[in-house]
Amino acid sequence: MRIIFLVLVAGLLCACNCNKQGKSDFPEQYVGTWQLISSDYHSKDSVTSNMVDGQEMIKIITPTHFAFFLHDLHQGKDSSNVAYMSGGGTVSYEDDTYTENLDFCTARNWETHSFHFKLELKGDTLIQQGVEELEELGLGNENLLLIEKYIRTEE
Repeated sequence: MRIIFLVLVAGLLCACNCNKQGKSDFPEQYVGTWQLISSDYHSKDSVTSNMVDGQEMIKIITPTHFAFFLHDLHQGKDSSNVAYMSGGGTVSYEDDTYTENLDFCTARNWETHSFHFKLELKGDTLIQQGVEELEELGLGNENLLLIEKYIRTEE
């Protein structure tokens, strides 16, 4: 009985270790909770801020998943600026490209879309940039370069 137990424990430890090895491709420096400090759309001839006064957003990144949460700072009590949006899904990191697969989102038409970004870390600031396919989502007649900057929150 003791031998069977030891074999089961050894098998479990091996299985856990194998799973960790498969997830080690994701760069650890990007894992954490990040607060959005700027978000800009770049078109052919202009830059437009995507930030709204009185709102904040955080993003949580793990080696396998991401989630974001945006809300107004007045808990919905200021009718001129009520906001809540959230979403999340799986992530991958391959050939220096970070991909978010949006599985859940309060903006339901965004679900099932994948978004591809390049990531750069400068000190405690994460810079994420990639082309958002707004035409495909029915949100405009031009795909735009989105550059977002996040600061790491206290752990």
